[in-house]
Amino acid sequence: NDPYIFIMDKLKILVVPANDGGCAYYRAHAPFKKLQELHSDILDIRFDKNPLGIIEEGEKSGQWQEDWKFENMKWADVVFCHNICNWGGPYTGRIVGKAKEFGKFVHYDTDDLLTELYDGHRLKAVYEEQGLSETTKFYYANSDIVTVTQVKFAERVKDFCGGILAVVKNAVDYKLDCWNVPKMSPPRKRFVRIGWAGGIHHEEDVKEFAGIPHFVNQRVGRENISWDFYGRPPVQQGQEEDWQHDVWRNYERILMTGFKGAKNYNIFNALPAEHYGGIYSRMDIAIAPLQMNAFNDSKSEIKVAECGRYSVPLIASDVGCYSETIQNGVTGYLISPESPKAEWVKILTKVIKDKKHRESLGSNLNKISDMYFDLNKVVSKRIELYREAFKTLGYDELYKKLENYDKTLH
Repeated sequence: NDPYIFIMDKLKILVVPANDGGCAYYRAHAPFKKLQELHSDILDIRFDKNPLGIIEEGEKSGQWQEDWKFENMKWADVVFCHNICNWGGPYTGRIVGKAKEFGKFVHYDTDDLLTELYDGHRLKAVYEEQGLSETTKFYYANSDIVTVTQVKFAERVKDFCGGILAVVKNAVDYKLDCWNVPKMSPPRKRFVRIGWAGGIHHEEDVKEFAGIPHFVNQRVGRENISWDFYGRPPVQQGQEEDWQHDVWRNYERILMTGFKGAKNYNIFNALPAEHYGGIYSRMDIAIAPLQMNAFNDSKSEIKVAECGRYSVPLIASDVGCYSETIQNGVTGYLISPESPKAEWVKILTKVIKDKKHRESLGSNLNKISDMYFDLNKVVSKRIELYREAFKTLGYDELYKKLENYDKTLH
């Protein structure tokens, strides 16, 4: 009954992660959990992967819960979803449509979802058979705000967007234990570890690096380096290997083209995204070979955030938005996708042999990542984005909830 105590009308956000994978972790789980942690005074956030009530056991048959109340969706002011949910493109589209039916502010987010996939991508046939290009356009056209990870991607999708289009970079929560693992020293003074971390959709990309380890071994001596490849799916006890392990066997065959002599490479199992940091604590140089195609050219520079945390210089194909942060000879090296493989060999040899230069590259990248890719420092800008979007699009009641948010304090 104290007249000086009042309950603030918080902004209510329903987050609908597509799944529990790495993309969902960086674009949905991590940022909104951090917002909840830092701004519980003005935000109320719920997570629900199934706000439309599909029966889990009936995923393939498309069965729905009878008399579903849509409680979380009705509760929310903002409905956030991203990419394509586990239940498919139409399910994701129904989230967008149902949220608009209830008069909600809809935020659709994606890190790479275009209206096309390149030849060689394992999901290309599925994408075409299910008409996901048209479904994607529906998401873009009917959302109040669409967020993507980089400018070139925004240029590609801007004509499909019916509301506000904004760039929100990926960022990493550097306070997590896995990003504070002590850097592991190499086994010998002049020993250098070259690392690559990737998933199961990089068959065309590893072709860009085929045979390069063999030639670098010849230049610097195989006894002085190791090639460490991270991301092979682990095999659970009692399970058999599947097509994903075939993918990784093919990676090994491609990457080790021409390989001779004693083995100086390792293949490590994948780790959950929240434990990813430890990988980079064991690298001295990171590589990111990419084929030039529209899909890859729309990718974020998340590896900059990951490498920079451990002062690991990044040598990458000049594809995507690496050029926004990687400066040749300063924070790493970018290699044109049109360059011969000899360019990779030349640059890797230089960075391997010149320890002082290698450490300078890593130190410079660390400063950039600490400034721009620390989730704890940048996540609050999402509140400013919402406030300006509410104002611009006429969501006056929602704008009032954030009107007094002081952005100068964050």
